[in-house]
Amino acid sequence: MADAVTSRTLEEMVAYYGARAREYDDWWYRRGRYDRNPEDTAQWHAEVNELYAVFDALSLGGDVLELAPGTGTWTRRLVRTARSVTTVDASPEMVELNRANICDARVTYVIADLFAWEPERVYDAVCFGFWLSHVPVERLDRFLATVARALRQGGLLFFADSLSEATALHDNHRVPGASAQIMARTLANGRTYQIVKNYHDAASLSARFLRAGLDVAVHQTATYFQYGVGVRIPHVE
Repeated sequence: MADAVTSRTLEEMVAYYGARAREYDDWWYRRGRYDRNPEDTAQWHAEVNELYAVFDALSLGGDVLELAPGTGTWTRRLVRTARSVTTVDASPEMVELNRANICDARVTYVIADLFAWEPERVYDAVCFGFWLSHVPVERLDRFLATVARALRQGGLLFFADSLSEATALHDNHRVPGASAQIMARTLANGRTYQIVKNYHDAASLSARFLRAGLDVAVHQTATYFQYGVGVRIPHVE
């Protein structure tokens, strides 16, 4: 098992996403240094549209919880179908951008450490995009248990994340001598941060979800993405 991630690394990861907030969408839309070549970019956008199609088909309604919403990629789609959306993110910079991008009174923003945050109620659906891979392996079961507590029985869950693919990021490499979970990321200004990045096998990840009371089928696109759709398993007396 990989060495446990220190609190200092987790704090550095929050700082990284705060500093990266203004350039985060360049990665998602393959602009600037993330636009490697026409073929890779076309493949990326095709697979993004595949994710969107799966997500939109769920029509997540009622009161929805979104964890680590970032700049609003999924929030924008959630407000089409949800009665309300509660977002929880550790980065004030990301929350500021999300709020400006979405501008919808049905969205409530909570700034909190996702490793310490506890739900105060249950929701009809939960989703998180490109967050699961940033959860240290030693905290994964606890995180999934928190997700389960936040989701009503029979409620829907969606997540999307990255596969390990060399062209997905401009600068993306493991740190020699550090925990196997640690990766270095470099911003456009040249500053480098250490973050947590874990890639999960679909079968083992489904098993981890199931132990938390979440029946989640994990899939992947051809090259870039992993995603899952599932439900909170009803409790049987």
